[in-house]
Amino acid sequence: MNELYPIKFKPILKDRIWGGNKLKTLFKKEGKCTTCGESWELSAVQGDISVVTNGFLKGNNLQELIEVYMGDLVGEKVYERFGIEFPLLIKLIDATDDLSIQVHPDDELAHKRHDSFGKTEMWVVMDAEKGAKLISGFNKKIDKTEYLKHVEGKTLKNILNSEEVEEGDVFFIPAGRVHAIGAGILLAEIQQTSDITYRIYDWDRVDAAGKSRELHTELALDAIDYSIHNSYKTEYEKVLNKTVNIATCPYFTTNIIQLDQPVRKDYNFIDSFVIYICLHGELILKTENDFVEKIGTGETILIPASLKEIDIIPVKESKILEVYIKE
Repeated sequence: MNELYPIKFKPILKDRIWGGNKLKTLFKKEGKCTTCGESWELSAVQGDISVVTNGFLKGNNLQELIEVYMGDLVGEKVYERFGIEFPLLIKLIDATDDLSIQVHPDDELAHKRHDSFGKTEMWVVMDAEKGAKLISGFNKKIDKTEYLKHVEGKTLKNILNSEEVEEGDVFFIPAGRVHAIGAGILLAEIQQTSDITYRIYDWDRVDAAGKSRELHTELALDAIDYSIHNSYKTEYEKVLNKTVNIATCPYFTTNIIQLDQPVRKDYNFIDSFVIYICLHGELILKTENDFVEKIGTGETILIPASLKEIDIIPVKESKILEVYIKE
């Protein structure tokens, strides 16, 4: 059997009512898409399973790879836990209009209602227009009754935490936290493999046919975490040529690496695949078996679990996200 190597996949573009054109113009994403709101970079969602674009595995999809390579691809512990279901969904999101205010159920509720995983996610802002804002959590302590009054009165925004953002900002969104991406924001999203969203409010928006999108008011009530927090943004140290952790949870660990010189990564301490998402710049990846691959701004690549040493060589100063699952 041929040795595994860093694997690239064909982006899956999604038209969204709030989407734009940056995924095509900035990142050169190709596909049939008019208002491209999302590029699913790495997906195992049924009906949207990512297909390989490089190397001898070209043309195979992600699920087929896991069926053949199992723990060599995803890690033995990951395979024991998830089987052939790849546990993460990686997206790039371009919002030219506000996304709906929404919430995602946790594992327990999602399993009970939908026989699915829940959806904990995180955002890393890649670009933001001046004054662009997003919503994460509540700005005051409320209960279910008060929340419902605001929903019915269309004053929900008054009790939500809204924050102005800029490039490099990070927000961790656990299942149950009400949230929304605002207009003028381009970001990378890392999430559990789940496409379950409870839409709470959609700004009274209608599509070309004059129809509004479905709301899930009742379903959302028991999914929402009504607690408040002093801060919703993740603060982290920005250091060159150093791996900096920005999120750790049972579903994924995410680090950010800004580099202007070669860095060797040793993955002998984890039993997991690794995902690199290039936020900006251009990098050459070299494996222990001398396979060489290049990634640039807006590209995502999967490092199989069997590869334990990777040299990351920046062509110019670059910034990447490093994502894996750690028991």
